[in-house]
Amino acid sequence: MIHMQQNLNKEVFDKITFLTGDAECLKMLSQIPAMKPFDESVVNFLNDLSKNIMSNVSSRTYSDVITFAFWIRKASVLKIKEKYNFNDKNLRLGRGVAFHIAPSNVPVNFAYSLVSGLITGNSNVVRIPSKDFMQTKIIVDSINKTLLEYENLRPYIVLVRYERDMRINDALSYLCDTRIVWGGDATIAEIRKSELSARSTEILFSDRYSLAIINSDKYMELTNKERFAEDFYNDTYFTDQNACTSPRMVVWIGNSKEKAKKLFWENLHNLVSKKYTFQPIQSIDKLVNGYLSAIAFSNSKIENSDDNLIVRVKVSDLSENVMELMQNSGFFFEYDCDDIMALRNVCNDKRCQTVGLLGDSKDIIPLIESGIKGVDRIVPIGKTMDFNLIWDGYDLFAQLTRIINISC
Repeated sequence: MIHMQQNLNKEVFDKITFLTGDAECLKMLSQIPAMKPFDESVVNFLNDLSKNIMSNVSSRTYSDVITFAFWIRKASVLKIKEKYNFNDKNLRLGRGVAFHIAPSNVPVNFAYSLVSGLITGNSNVVRIPSKDFMQTKIIVDSINKTLLEYENLRPYIVLVRYERDMRINDALSYLCDTRIVWGGDATIAEIRKSELSARSTEILFSDRYSLAIINSDKYMELTNKERFAEDFYNDTYFTDQNACTSPRMVVWIGNSKEKAKKLFWENLHNLVSKKYTFQPIQSIDKLVNGYLSAIAFSNSKIENSDDNLIVRVKVSDLSENVMELMQNSGFFFEYDCDDIMALRNVCNDKRCQTVGLLGDSKDIIPLIESGIKGVDRIVPIGKTMDFNLIWDGYDLFAQLTRIINISC
């Protein structure tokens, strides 16, 4: 507490904008008692927060906001709780104060991180992205509205904004019992300059990339191929492919590759042309990276297109550095795969996070069991952004709680 007071003086507080809570809440954060995971008041608060978000007309414009609201419903949270019913005498409590640094390019991520801290019994200070996303405003406004009926939980939620400032990072890092950093390698390097106290832990979500694997035979069997295009669009274009979960490469397996590709890209293009807008600089970046990729990788080619809403670079060889030239805003490497082990170079990279799959997971289990260092998630296409307490190979429940061992 003394260290906190020394580092968070008036000059530093003046640099912090409080969206939820205030300076006094921040000063007292370390004095707040930890709760048991899935505390009843937290579960009820989240359920009412869900209702408040759903009742906001503006929410209906943003599928990521609706998805978040659905995830925090009481029924959903209790279903998560079922996975963590331990048949032992031990007690579990939140670790204390969780300091969350949210990524700048995914507007709803901060909310998932906050909820992870709450349901595991922690008090939370969350650095919100500085960009004014409407999704962020909707959720923050709903949190503040809901807290009016849950004064007991007000000390557990402090949402702040501040520009890069090492003095603030220093104070909040020393204050916390767990630091959760989302936002890539550069952000992690900057935050790590601020020391943690001796007993504190750290969870780091670094730069990652993801890919989609589509079984062409399964695709041809789909009765609603337009819906599948919508699912893929939500995984990719909805965040300009900036989310670490967004596929940057499409891998085709099965015996109907050419037929499936033709239909899939046509359906996706029809959807993108109706729903997606992007800036001229994004168009130029995609074009440049397409040419660079065609030059860098032998026997690669840019697939013909009437525009560059979708840029596809077909690669015939998956070298270890193929993903170095990945781009966003509708830029995809494309690979025809006859042997799943051919994906080893791409998936053995620790940066490889999610496989969005249409098909049977058994198709890729041999690759996983070969001992690759990448791939932490295998989920259906359309679900790559769905949050889970198992994330990037971490069990957030285990990371954000402490166990009081009772053996008598």
